[in-house]
Formats: sequence, structure tokens, C-alpha cells
Amino acid sequence: ERVRIGANCVIHSGATIGAEGFGFVPTATGWFKMEQAGYTVLEDGVEIGCNSTVDRPAVGETRIGKDTKLDNLVHVGHGCQIGSNCALAAQVGLAGGVKVGNGVLLAGQVGVANQVTIGDRAIASSKTGIHRNVEPGEIVSGYPAVSHKLWLKTAAIVNRLPEMYQFFKNSPRS
Repeated sequence: ERVRIGANCVIHSGATIGAEGFGFVPTATGWFKMEQAGYTVLEDGVEIGCNSTVDRPAVGETRIGKDTKLDNLVHVGHGCQIGSNCALAAQVGLAGGVKVGNGVLLAGQVGVANQVTIGDRAIASSKTGIHRNVEPGEIVSGYPAVSHKLWLKTAAIVNRLPEMYQFFKNSPRS
């Protein structure tokens, strides 16, 4: 329903394209389900992996740009805009209204919060949690996402925390 699929697209088994987005509004009596009357557009050459979902929005469109590739188990929330030549690995999840530029790489299990913009050619390493906008060409890692270089330094320190703790615990106090 309300889906446009371009030329040479590949949609693997179990993928769901254009299902209703997560459109619930809290009310005094419970959740009200908002109609999802927008469109889902896959441009030419898009590939959607097994058991992935691309939601239809309430208004406007969810769009996946030309030659973009989604691995298995990827979720694209309602109203997302993904540029061309992007690659999203397994278990990437985009909340509603995310904007992804051209040539973006999102490694496995990256999560992106509502309304975030990711600039052209940005990269997020696996398991990164993106809660803020990412600049074009920026490489981010970690949760919450920080520059990849800072994340590498932090990870090296985290691995040494037990021995650092013992050192400070046993050192004389002034």
C-alpha cells in the first residue's frame, strides 16, 4: 500500500516495505493510533535484506535513495530519508524522521534516535548509539556516539580500569 519501487530493486524474503509506522499518540485514556497515510519510495537499484522493514509515515514519505543497500534485519522508521549509495549493516535501527546523507556507512547494530541528521560520507562503527547530528565525513563510535579517535582512547582506558582501581585503592593517601 502506498509504495513506489524503482527499477532494478531487490527485496529479499520476509522484508516489509510500506507497513504502518509507529504512529501512536498518548491520550488521557490510552494510546491513539494515528493513520499512516504517507508513501514509501525505493529509488532505482535499492536492495533490501531479509526481514527488514521500511515504514510508511503519517504524512510525506519515507525514501531510500538510489543504489542504497540494507542488510538483513534493518529497520527504517517512518519518515526517514536515506541518500544514495549508502550501506546499512544488519540490525541497524533508524527511529522516525532520521535523515541520512549520501554515501553513509552504518555498521551492524547502529541505533539512530528520532530526527537525527547524518551527513554525507559519515561512518558509524558497530553498536554505535547516535543521539545527535553527525557532520559530513565524521567517523563516530560508542554509546553515546563520539569521534572514533576519542572512542579508541576511551576503550583502551576502560580495559585498564580494574588495575587502575587497585593501584589507587592501595596507594597511600595524603
